[in-house]
Amino acid sequence: MTIDDAAELVVSTKVAKLEAELTRLGRVVVAFSGGADSSLLAAVANRTLGSPRAHAVTAVSPSLAGAEEADCRVLAHEWGLRWTPIETDEMARVAYRVNDSDRCFHCKAELMDVLSPIAEAEGAVIVLGVNLDDLGEHRPGQKAAVEGGADFPLVTAGFTKSDVRVASRALGLRTWDKPAMACLASRIPYGTEVSIGLLGQIDRAEAALRALGLGQLRVRHYGETARLEVGLGEIDTVIARREEVVRAVRAQGYRYVTLDLEGFRSGNLNG
Repeated sequence: MTIDDAAELVVSTKVAKLEAELTRLGRVVVAFSGGADSSLLAAVANRTLGSPRAHAVTAVSPSLAGAEEADCRVLAHEWGLRWTPIETDEMARVAYRVNDSDRCFHCKAELMDVLSPIAEAEGAVIVLGVNLDDLGEHRPGQKAAVEGGADFPLVTAGFTKSDVRVASRALGLRTWDKPAMACLASRIPYGTEVSIGLLGQIDRAEAALRALGLGQLRVRHYGETARLEVGLGEIDTVIARREEVVRAVRAQGYRYVTLDLEGFRSGNLNG
């Protein structure tokens, strides 16, 4: 048995545990963002429980990139999910807009407030695609989710981020290698007020860079300056296509465009 075979065997056992946990819960409302974690959870829930008992719901707000909302719609159609987009209004919460280190708590509290009536009407449990690796990070949103009664089936089944990708690939889910995509507000440093205008500017800048073929990236917002983080393997590409990259980002209202030579780091504005 190869190392890859052993890894797949371990992950298949975890998939079975996930199926058992979802069966125990009976009915679920999956917070479906279209990322690798929530996609695996939604797909396995649909396969295990069937669409009458598994409802995938996507929170739509200015902090969700437009391309992500569109992909959720496409994925739901591809996989036969019972899917509903709902609007959340975290921008109405002053504590969210202030953008301190607890911003994610207020965002997730808004999500729970919107999902709870749906779950109550269906006699379902709200489930989120949190994995074991997430537990060691600064994630105040998890606290809000737990306080709102959410469950983390991937954690219960023992999934790491790597497990999620291995399992997703084994199940034929195209999201298995999808780059991580946190909410757009995560690009704004703590202490800088979140606004619809800033979120839209960041979304457009990242979309323009993806149109150039870049994959894993973040446009970190510092006033007139955009600090670009890309995968280490794409730094040379950005430098080689410097003029195109600068032109694409400046077109969205930035005056200065810088490249972070450390590359992409998820959540590096936390703390």
